[in-house]
Amino acid sequence: MAGGREPGPGLAVERVVEALELLLRPPAGPGERGDEAVPGPEGALRLEPLRRNVCALEERLREPGWAALRGLHRAVLARTPALAAGVAAEADPCWAAACALLALLLCLKERLAALAAADAGTGTGATPGATPGAAPGSGATPGTGTGAAPPPSADTLSVAQAQAVGRALRAAVGLGLVPYLPPGVGQVPGPRPPPPASCGPRLLAATAALSELAQHPALGAPLLARHLGLLLASLCLLGHGPAACSEGVSDAERARCRQTLQHILDRIYQPLAVRELLILQGRPKQNPPSPGEQTKPALVQAPAWLRRLCGQLLSERLMRPRGVQAVVRGIMEGAGAGGAGAEAAAVDWRKCDAVAKILASCPQQCPSLEEYYRLVCPQVLGLLHIQDKLTALQFQRVATTTLLTMAKEHPQLAEKYLLQPLLAPLLRCSETAELVMEDLSAGAVLVTEAELGSCVEDVLKVYVVGNDSSSLLLGSLQSVLGVVFSLYSFAKQNVSYLRSPCQEILLWFLEKSEREVALAVLEGFAGLNSIVPTLHPRCRFCAGSEGGATITVEETISDEDDALYQKISLEQCHMETLVELLSHCQKSGLAGDFFIRCLQALTHVAAEDEVASNLAAAPGGSLLELEQYHTGQRRKLLVLQLVATLCENISDTVFTDVAQVQEFVAATLQRACASPAQGPGAAVEAQTLAMAMGLVAAMLGGAVQLQSSDFAILKRLVPLLEELSRTYPEPVTQELASDLRIAICTHGAFSPGTLGAAADGVLRKKPGTGVQGPDGIPNGAPGLGGDRAPSWHSHSNSAPGERSEEQTLSHEPSTTGPALTSCTDSPAGLQELLVSAYDPQPPGRAAALRCLTSLITQRDPEALRLQEKLLQVFLENVQHEDAFVYLSAIQGIALLSSEYPERILPILLAEYRCPARGTEDATAAITRMKLGEVLMRVTQALGDMVFKHREPLVQAFLQGARDPDSALRASSLSNLGELCQRLSFQLGSIIHEVTSCVTAIAKTDPEAEVRRAAVHVVVLLLRGLSEKATEVLQDVLRDLYRLLKYVVMAEPDGATRLHAQLALEELDVVMRRVLFPPQTLQKKITVLP
Repeated sequence: MAGGREPGPGLAVERVVEALELLLRPPAGPGERGDEAVPGPEGALRLEPLRRNVCALEERLREPGWAALRGLHRAVLARTPALAAGVAAEADPCWAAACALLALLLCLKERLAALAAADAGTGTGATPGATPGAAPGSGATPGTGTGAAPPPSADTLSVAQAQAVGRALRAAVGLGLVPYLPPGVGQVPGPRPPPPASCGPRLLAATAALSELAQHPALGAPLLARHLGLLLASLCLLGHGPAACSEGVSDAERARCRQTLQHILDRIYQPLAVRELLILQGRPKQNPPSPGEQTKPALVQAPAWLRRLCGQLLSERLMRPRGVQAVVRGIMEGAGAGGAGAEAAAVDWRKCDAVAKILASCPQQCPSLEEYYRLVCPQVLGLLHIQDKLTALQFQRVATTTLLTMAKEHPQLAEKYLLQPLLAPLLRCSETAELVMEDLSAGAVLVTEAELGSCVEDVLKVYVVGNDSSSLLLGSLQSVLGVVFSLYSFAKQNVSYLRSPCQEILLWFLEKSEREVALAVLEGFAGLNSIVPTLHPRCRFCAGSEGGATITVEETISDEDDALYQKISLEQCHMETLVELLSHCQKSGLAGDFFIRCLQALTHVAAEDEVASNLAAAPGGSLLELEQYHTGQRRKLLVLQLVATLCENISDTVFTDVAQVQEFVAATLQRACASPAQGPGAAVEAQTLAMAMGLVAAMLGGAVQLQSSDFAILKRLVPLLEELSRTYPEPVTQELASDLRIAICTHGAFSPGTLGAAADGVLRKKPGTGVQGPDGIPNGAPGLGGDRAPSWHSHSNSAPGERSEEQTLSHEPSTTGPALTSCTDSPAGLQELLVSAYDPQPPGRAAALRCLTSLITQRDPEALRLQEKLLQVFLENVQHEDAFVYLSAIQGIALLSSEYPERILPILLAEYRCPARGTEDATAAITRMKLGEVLMRVTQALGDMVFKHREPLVQAFLQGARDPDSALRASSLSNLGELCQRLSFQLGSIIHEVTSCVTAIAKTDPEAEVRRAAVHVVVLLLRGLSEKATEVLQDVLRDLYRLLKYVVMAEPDGATRLHAQLALEELDVVMRRVLFPPQTLQKKITVLP
């Protein structure tokens, strides 16, 4: 340690520390503790012991062994006359003790500096691996240990020495600074007497000595760590305080104090400086506490000059490089930034908002507001990129709130210095960017992967998380929305982490913007308008190495066919992405409104078709007209493609209320009125018109609960229906339009038969298949969206008795709204359903099968009596090629078998083993696989009761595993695995048969998918048994393990090896739980007799 290697008779550091301890020695006896205590932090020191300690130090310095310290002490006092006068002042023992402490600390500083200089000159401290404290003749070789730590420097203090120095610093501050600071300057808890009249010279002497000590690393670290606030307070008072408080201090000395203050603030950790200045500034006025509330002792309010000075110094800290981060850390570190309480502190949004308001306010000493924004805004954006997970949440909230506050107060400056730099990577590659693309070589990177990923994440944090839908933010985001959509489309086609943030950004904008703006933006995504700037035509996205994307310059494609193909492929990809994005906007009704907008555009396309064709055929057209014609044709093709894609993907759930249905029907009627069905597409147009009118007829017929407000919306269709009834060339459509118009005007009181036929057509139900109820509603009519009629109203706005007269007279909708009854109420209706189960049209057949299934669920007596006949109907429909039909049949068989397993399961197992004769092998295998799906559904429905039918099921699946058809073998093994997983510990002796079958197939089957299914049986078996695997499989566990190891080592199919590896991992987890059970601590209470 310090002084341990000092040769010769020089002064050792231990001697200086001994003198400090002598000066701070506590009272020797209990009788000496009754004196008056010294004010300040060193309250344990008493006046009389201080006098004796100072006298004892002077006597000790006269001894011969203390000559070196005596000489250094005299030299220090000679260059600090104020301390020398204070040591000699016997009238004031506190000041004398403070001067003596400061003089000894300066001696220690001089000695440590000399030791460090000597150590640097000889190079002893730089020898790595030296053994500290080894005697010269002990034989220890410095640096022999390869892993030994380097020796400490010569000026390093030991632990005991550092503690003694810390006590001395605390006493020096308490005796030399605190008594001479006025109240409110330097927040010291507890009462303080007013400082003496001429306190300036003494405060200057103590402050100068402490400032000199702060320059040394070993002494400055504990001083600035514990007493920085009081040191700054004394420097502020001497350099900037009123003249009355610094009486006796010259102007030059005050200037030096100001320089020292600035030097200390510049060299210390900036968040610490901010925190200490905030403490010096003092807390604002607090409201008086409520009665009974416990509060901390109130601190004295700082004087006005100190508050102004601290504000000015804080503003200087803020406007320095990295000053924003320093201010945020200085304020938030007390709330947990950088520690375990950071997450809890981030929840305290009030503190974050307060910091944001500070950052958004321009200080008074700043030359201009724009200059402040230029300096601070880049640092605010830098807060979004903090990597520390403990503080990132706080800094993100502060940055977001600051940005939003600045955008509200000064939108133009915020857009220039915040939003544009934030969106710069996206604006750089937009089609509106002014880039000289010809100067960039093909393949040049415009936006790197890290830059693009950071930009997208920042946009998500500011716009989506900040959730401020001001016009400035929406407008700025709209300028890059086309690029974000292109990036989202690219991420959908690739594996990229940017997919989710891009989707959230797009959905947020569509939700927060006005409906018309959102629809226009969607049209821009589809290429129907240019309101949204898209990606530059020379730019393209490339997959990044870290899961992101880069933006590069694309090579010019010389081949026109390749360019056209790439353009069409890109448009198709954007169309699919747009439809997928709209699938998330159905609840808000945006998808329905956009669908209607597309239908209206389709109407304009139909109306302009003839005019455009005449223009194209006219000779002598200019190039401009020809270009406009081609542009119009491209837009028409985009509209047709968009409508087709929407109808294919989201048309079944796109409408959310009656108003949207009315707009949809109105668009269809307008198209029919503008261009009656003629030519090659007449059949499609006529069918579309029939479906739209049938939809209105179904609504009027009771499929939807209509209210008076709904009829007011439907009345908008009356002019179109009237025009259609007069101009449409087909008489049937004219009659239906006229009847619909009358039904809407009478609120459903008049409902001719044409409406029922049209409703049945749109609901995919033959007329007459259901039984008419007492009110004339077909009881078997399904709803528009499923088994129950949908209602777009949560409750009726009026009671049933308050309905209008028209609705009261109506014989179709009842007062409580239509409700679906059972599919049949009589044996005749059941017979009709059985006949419809053989309908050549798949929709009618599937609807009949589902109605029969519903009868079984409702335990209809007639249906239960004919359960064997129903089973035969279902089995015959299982062989149908339409997925809707055979899945409905499978559902019916599974439900029937789970209700009556004793009767139905033997029939199904017989059909599974021996299919119907006269069928081809491929058809028979497909039928058996469908029956296997039925057996699996029955197994799941039976639950634990499946144990009773264990033997026949296992035998059937084992027999299927030996079938010549590979697909059937794989299906049987998959069903066997599900059954074994369901049986769990009830497997019993059949596990041997299962193991033998699986082992043989996994080793010898020529088809990879069959071997894969065999290994999957083992995975399901181990997963179902879990910890019971060692008990149930104890006889075959070794064989299964060997099988899995064999598959991993010898199987050529990668997927099969993966299944085997998963099974080994399941087995490893099971065995580890058995061999190493988790240790549980339990408390046991024993009652002794």
